[in-house]
Amino acid sequence: MPHLFRIRSAAAALLAGALLVGAAPTAVAVPTAVPPDGPAQAWLIADIASGNLLASKNPTGQYAPASTIKTLLAMTVLDVLSPQAAVRATEAHTKVECSCVGLVPGQVYTVRQLLDGLLMVSGNDAANLLGDMLGGQRPAVTRMNAKAASLGATSTRANSPSGLDGPGWESTTTPRDLAIIYRAALKYPVINQIFQQREASFPSRTGAKTIKAQNELLERYPGNVSGKTGFTNLAGKTYAAVSQRGGKALVVVLMKGSGDLYGQAIRLFDWGFAQ
Repeated sequence: MPHLFRIRSAAAALLAGALLVGAAPTAVAVPTAVPPDGPAQAWLIADIASGNLLASKNPTGQYAPASTIKTLLAMTVLDVLSPQAAVRATEAHTKVECSCVGLVPGQVYTVRQLLDGLLMVSGNDAANLLGDMLGGQRPAVTRMNAKAASLGATSTRANSPSGLDGPGWESTTTPRDLAIIYRAALKYPVINQIFQQREASFPSRTGAKTIKAQNELLERYPGNVSGKTGFTNLAGKTYAAVSQRGGKALVVVLMKGSGDLYGQAIRLFDWGFAQ
């Protein structure tokens, strides 16, 4: 029975062009071992610098991204707002399906604090407030989609700043597009800092509280530099991450998953670096 995933040889990579827009394809050795499959129905692993797709399964299939799309929101915010810009939360920003970082109505937050809550603990309330800072939820989504298109992630359609889904406004993207988005995110120093911090101080009703990163690969996988989980009933489990080793950086994207996606990501990273 043939494998459902694909392995790119050097010739195939050159003929197909770079996976990651803005990277020039380079010749790579043909992988010498079969990549590990796993619970995600769609996935890929690619080299960040060259853009070569090392292995994949349904890399251009359309799936709901859940909270992995929050990284696109973070880039869109930083394109127009300073990390020091401040805004006051209202009760409306807290009226959202959680996960939430715990915004307090009347409290003032900086963009940097909201991005901490967005990327570390996947705060949908933080996404709401950041969306309003971009002019409102629909204008924010329009900006996010324009940003995705400018990166070459042309199959991405965000319909909410947070990645939450609802009837008639489901977000969609592909593993390929998420790889492009997470590669682009590496160019933002603030996003890199947030993804690599284990904990941060966040304003609370009593002064401050400590929030901790949800990305388990920060502790479980040496060389992990970014990772974002997501889950909705429509999306299932999703995960996108970048790890570095020996001067190489690889991106792994997992979509429409269940079970242990961290384990699948670790196996794919180990396989990719071994190539």
